[in-house]
Amino acid sequence: MSNKLFACGIGVGTQNTQGEWLEVYYPQPLVNPDPEVVQALVEATGYEGGNQPLSVPADRLDQLSEALDAAHRLDLAVIAQQLKRSHRPIVVTLLEEDKDPASLPEVYLKLHLLSHRLVKPHDVNLTGAFGLLKNVAWTSDGAIDLEELTQRQLQARMEGKILTVESVDKFPRMCDYVVPQGVRIADTSRVRLGAYLGEGTTVMHEGFVNFNAGTEGPNMIEGRISAGVFVGAGSDLGGGCSTMGTLSGGGNIIISVGEKCLIGANAGIGIPLGNRCTVEAGLYITAGTKITLLDDKGAEVSVVAGRALANQDDLLFRRNSISGRVECLANRSAVELNEALHANN
Repeated sequence: MSNKLFACGIGVGTQNTQGEWLEVYYPQPLVNPDPEVVQALVEATGYEGGNQPLSVPADRLDQLSEALDAAHRLDLAVIAQQLKRSHRPIVVTLLEEDKDPASLPEVYLKLHLLSHRLVKPHDVNLTGAFGLLKNVAWTSDGAIDLEELTQRQLQARMEGKILTVESVDKFPRMCDYVVPQGVRIADTSRVRLGAYLGEGTTVMHEGFVNFNAGTEGPNMIEGRISAGVFVGAGSDLGGGCSTMGTLSGGGNIIISVGEKCLIGANAGIGIPLGNRCTVEAGLYITAGTKITLLDDKGAEVSVVAGRALANQDDLLFRRNSISGRVECLANRSAVELNEALHANN
């Protein structure tokens, strides 16, 4: 095999009683790791190529730690040493290529790469990832297989405890795995692992960021960023607004928001916006929405479908309060974020 890898990670995970993976935590994943690091991982795991998660016995972790130390990666060497005390199974996931993931540890490694800002949305192959993830109970005692939840709840009660179920989902909260530098998240349950939050991003209580989606930063997010949607720097998503994702009816169109855009409260988009665009509060623009184009004097020029305006810059979308028609004209002022709101992120 080559001494090159697309990505790798040393992790500790949770399995159900059948030995199936429920989740994996990679404290420091790597993209394009140095050949010395690759060699250390290969020797410790017996890796022979391909994309696969490999178990590492505790007695091999000393060897791995020494090899990583010799490769001048003391940070990873320390992690390997710390994992010797783990009561959970250790896994080293090595990805030779960025192919469709074939196992849950592979999916989790790629979700970590996104949330660690090592790759951006759409820069990593997640084809079929959703089907590889188990729907589990995320509890005060970690991830629990749903078929085993009742027994665990009973066990907790017999010990005088209450097992709190925080959610039942395929994806955990991002902040239980990584908290990116320079962000504010008012409600951590609203950001899934696999979200990419650029520095200077604020996600308020009603904001939501799905996996393989996110923000360039700085951004104010008070609406929903659906799977696959990336928001450019300086844009503001108003309270309750929505972006249509490819998993929720957007088809093959990749929805995005350009720089310095404003999507008003309770508005939404089903087309990609260019830079410096504004969508009036309460207005939802889709690919099929009939939009009347206006010139600088407010006169009608033509009527087009929303898809014809995809990715175009400096547009203002509004609904005529008298006729009810959707109109588009040149945007005269781009949104400017309040710097004080993002200075201490």
